[in-house]
Amino acid sequence: MGEILRLREDYHKRLCEHICGYRPGTKNLNISDTGNQLSKDVSQRMVSKFGIKISEKDVSPQRIGQQFAEITKEFVEKAFEMLGHLRPGVWHFSTSQATQGIAAFEQYAHLSDVQRILNDNPELKTALGGDYLITPDVIVAREAEPDERINENQKLVDVEEDVVCYSPLRRVNVPQSPLILHASISCKWTIRSDRAQNTRTEALNLIRNRKGNTPHIVAVTFEPLPGRLSSLALGTGDLDCMYHVALPELQEAIRETRSEDHIEQIETLVNGRRLRDMSDLPVDLAI
Repeated sequence: MGEILRLREDYHKRLCEHICGYRPGTKNLNISDTGNQLSKDVSQRMVSKFGIKISEKDVSPQRIGQQFAEITKEFVEKAFEMLGHLRPGVWHFSTSQATQGIAAFEQYAHLSDVQRILNDNPELKTALGGDYLITPDVIVAREAEPDERINENQKLVDVEEDVVCYSPLRRVNVPQSPLILHASISCKWTIRSDRAQNTRTEALNLIRNRKGNTPHIVAVTFEPLPGRLSSLALGTGDLDCMYHVALPELQEAIRETRSEDHIEQIETLVNGRRLRDMSDLPVDLAI
């Protein structure tokens, strides 16, 4: 068994042990929409393919999001560490960005000043709108490199020379913000129209307000309905891609329903390169 498959199975096990459960007094999984029979059917079929006992715990909706982000972060971190030969560097993974949000990273350090000015000027804030200091559910960041590391194979830079004076990958150039945001991962246990809009808004904030390279901007979900996946996955320009917790299991579950429309929807997302399995995410982050 490959290591990524092993990590994927452990990821599903942890989700089932700590988050995925039945709604109180029902046999409906908490990833399903109780008012939608297809959602309930696909959820049961999909999760049963894990071969894992579902938790009997009643997990509060308020805690699900935080735990989902934490378990997802740990999966991505463990898998990505195994790809160090493809993407060397010193990496940080976190689910806690506190009040500083994306301003903690080199591309967005200027936003703390912008936000402070807006907070001090209500009329200006009304005109420009928005909260600039968003806090992604999971971030992946890379440390800027010291000259010793850059010169490891041969001498490339020297503090006495007037070259490579602005690249943020060189630590001497960014003493205040040595972390470069590499990826922003939005974790949505399920998808509703309002949540989809929030994810897109955060993505556009990351794209429009950066000074430097755009980080990977992705979303991870356990949503069982193809239509709701489409509401966030379709289109380009904001999210790189959406990743499903269990895409092969979802595809098989939908085929079992024999609903041609929904089978076509999910295949369109996959073939159109807008939806991938969770196991693809750490490898894609090595690009």
